[in-house]
Amino acid sequence: MSIDWSGMFGFSMSPWELMLRGTAMYWFIFIALRVAGRRDLGSFSTTDMLLLVLIADAAQNGMAAQYNSVTEGALLVLTLVFWSAASNRIAYFFPATRPFFEPRRILLIKDGKLQRRGMRREYVSEDELMEELRLHEINNVAEVLYAYIESTGDISIKKKSNEPKDAFWRPPKDP
Repeated sequence: MSIDWSGMFGFSMSPWELMLRGTAMYWFIFIALRVAGRRDLGSFSTTDMLLLVLIADAAQNGMAAQYNSVTEGALLVLTLVFWSAASNRIAYFFPATRPFFEPRRILLIKDGKLQRRGMRREYVSEDELMEELRLHEINNVAEVLYAYIESTGDISIKKKSNEPKDAFWRPPKDP
């Protein structure tokens, strides 16, 4: 039994085609996930989840010989890692691109009142929001100063304070 070294590490298709396929799939899935929303992603960002799924698939194909070589699977994985790193760096160095790469937070509760528009936009039901409040030991929406669904899908909550306000106190400005 001999090992086909050239078949294992050679290319059966153009490296450029592999990189183009990886690029096309990365951006297609990225845009599809951005359109679909973020509520079930937990603490993973969209790009983190996308990268894990695509790398797992690309690596599996390379190892299972659905491509003809390990090198083809490795090149596809490298292309996906490149786009993930590039999108993170673009968002970091060019802040104007951040809304495309990472969704902004959405207001769900303001001054004890449900913000139906934000809830509708993220498909968060009142029951789901109340469940999240109970997890933060809050039993009534009136106790909440504000609540946001963050870019990760987590809900951040600021409880109203019972302390009397100073006459010169001003609420912080929303970024």
